[in-house]
Amino acid sequence: MNLTDLLRDKHVNPEAVLVFRHVPKEPQLKKVLPWLAAENPELFNAYQQTQGEKLEKVMASGKAHYVASFIGRTPGSALFVGLYSIGKSQQLTVDEFWAKPAHIALKEFGLDGLTNVGGRERCLFFDLCLTDLYSEWKGKLIVRWPPPEISWWRWAGNKDFPVHAILEESALDRGMPDWDAINLSWDQLAVLPQRWKLKLSEWRGVYHILDASDGKGYVGSACGKDNLLGRWRNYAASGHGDNALLKKRDPKNFRFTILQRVSPDMEDKDAVRVENSWKDRLHTRTHGLNAN
Repeated sequence: MNLTDLLRDKHVNPEAVLVFRHVPKEPQLKKVLPWLAAENPELFNAYQQTQGEKLEKVMASGKAHYVASFIGRTPGSALFVGLYSIGKSQQLTVDEFWAKPAHIALKEFGLDGLTNVGGRERCLFFDLCLTDLYSEWKGKLIVRWPPPEISWWRWAGNKDFPVHAILEESALDRGMPDWDAINLSWDQLAVLPQRWKLKLSEWRGVYHILDASDGKGYVGSACGKDNLLGRWRNYAASGHGDNALLKKRDPKNFRFTILQRVSPDMEDKDAVRVENSWKDRLHTRTHGLNAN
């Protein structure tokens, strides 16, 4: 079975379907794109609604009626996000491009100018509407991607895309590392997958914020409502968590890690004692960003 069989089974002509395999060249955007597909589908769609000049002409030609959207997670394979119908398009100038809230948000993850449209002064913005065809396989359907991988878009009717696997659970938000391997930027806090949020809401502990601009650090503890998730949500919203020394800094330089997890039934005063021990060991009061 291959992708063309699945399309025909839903009475969709493969000859009218473009297949995208998204692999952003921007490292941070590459990491969060699966999260956006899972948690913020409108932002994910905004990423693919403008294209380079060659593909733009193909999409505007009237020959393509659908986009089968995938994300490249491993070499030679593609993970299904959804089937989108191609609607009308509108022309955007550079200023109009950056006036769209979704593009402003994507810029926070590294999108630089009209990166995916070749740096042109104008581009077309396509109305891509997500259909419900195979929506139950979002993040679960994996197809083989024919070489060369550098060719990230194809006509469905011109290539075979064998079905490799259909997973039981979505792979878009899988892969949370162990607690001691978590290393998140400030921007990433706002788009964490649901599974990550659930884990962080269960974990109490001591965390560290590194300002990558000068290497100074801040140590804090999280034992209140929603534990680490609740505390980090505060930073995601404000950038500083109401900490005086952090208010003077750019949160875009912050990296969030967990120094130590503590027992769920540990009393707050004991968690504070552990927090203070880390402040002493890392010298964040004298050479860091802790004021007390």
